[in-house]
Amino acid sequence: VGPRPALFNQQDLIELRTNMGLAGLIPGVTGWAQVNGRDQISIQEKVNLDLVYLKGKSFWFDVKILLKTIIKVVKNPDIMH
Repeated sequence: VGPRPALFNQQDLIELRTNMGLAGLIPGVTGWAQVNGRDQISIQEKVNLDLVYLKGKSFWFDVKILLKTIIKVVKNPDIMH
């Protein structure tokens, strides 16, 4: 669990994460931004959600994210690809 890694062409996301002190977070397969909008939210909102994750990082927060990920995958609410 952790912020999804940025794609090579997402320089704006990489720059914002670096400026906000998020570059040191270990990337994960799922993260707080992914269960709260994924591709439906702006780059700035993703970074804000990554900050929430950084500040609240704990075993139980990771469990919550994993459970929300499972629910999202099963329900398929906004997965387009």
